[in-house]
Amino acid sequence: MSVYTQLNHQHIVSILEDYSLGELESFSGIAAGIENSNFFINMADGQRYVLTIFERLTADELPYFMRLMKHLASEGLKSPDVQVRKDDSLLFHFATDDGTKQGCIVSCLTGETLESLNMKQLRSSGKTLAKLHLFGSSFPEHRDNPTGFDWLQEKIEHMQADVEKTYGTEALTLLNDELLFQQQHDLKKLPHGVIHGDLFCDNILFEGDEVSGVIDFYYAHKSAYVMDVAIAINAQAIVLGADDSIRMAAFLEGYTSKRPLNLEEKHALPVLLRLGALRFWVSRLYDALFPRDGAMVKIHDPEEYRKKLLLHRG
Repeated sequence: MSVYTQLNHQHIVSILEDYSLGELESFSGIAAGIENSNFFINMADGQRYVLTIFERLTADELPYFMRLMKHLASEGLKSPDVQVRKDDSLLFHFATDDGTKQGCIVSCLTGETLESLNMKQLRSSGKTLAKLHLFGSSFPEHRDNPTGFDWLQEKIEHMQADVEKTYGTEALTLLNDELLFQQQHDLKKLPHGVIHGDLFCDNILFEGDEVSGVIDFYYAHKSAYVMDVAIAINAQAIVLGADDSIRMAAFLEGYTSKRPLNLEEKHALPVLLRLGALRFWVSRLYDALFPRDGAMVKIHDPEEYRKKLLLHRG
């Protein structure tokens, strides 16, 4: 993720004193995403971990994610395992000029992220997402959707004048029209459980054509499983090309091989593809119009998700 909090060698050595992971050899910042400060830390014994400083999430939210990742790893999902400190806690505290922040250290998975996926990789990704939903079904804790309809309405209302000024009246009309359309649909009757909520290509690791790991669970919450399917399809399968329908079918083939969709989910998917596109268009618009300071901040192009929304609207 983008690095907002800068750490030096001594900072990390001090953090590691409360773990039993050995001696630090080297470290490097990870420049991807926009939410947290992440670092690779390489130990003298050859082991590698990821150290995260949380920039947005509150102290009340973080224990949920730590326990969820522990649960999914214990169930057999290829996902980061949170390392336990000497006092059996999962989070550390780090003092900065902006106040005390929390962080964690997790296992570093094998494989690499890809900018785009082929058909076999899409099937493997779909199958992995279904496993995540199945493994997460026994996780007892609950977290509400942080980017639901209230969030959408608040952000869109806040951006009205700025969207029209920067992107034009047509973009503003599309935002308001799609929000009104989505508010007429109810997801509550669909099968629910833990969803990833942010399964973009940079949150999946591959070795060849097979998924070797899923990372970044900090948008996880309880919602309709098929909402997660829609988010992942938009992020991975829809590339605004001639073979989008084939790519979407490949992802769904992988997913349904482990967890078939019921009739209600199949009917809801076209609407949720639109909702997923709206959600990430709004998020990207907000970050572009109201950027935060950061040492290595990457702003994603909002236009990509406007085009995906228009595609699904037909």
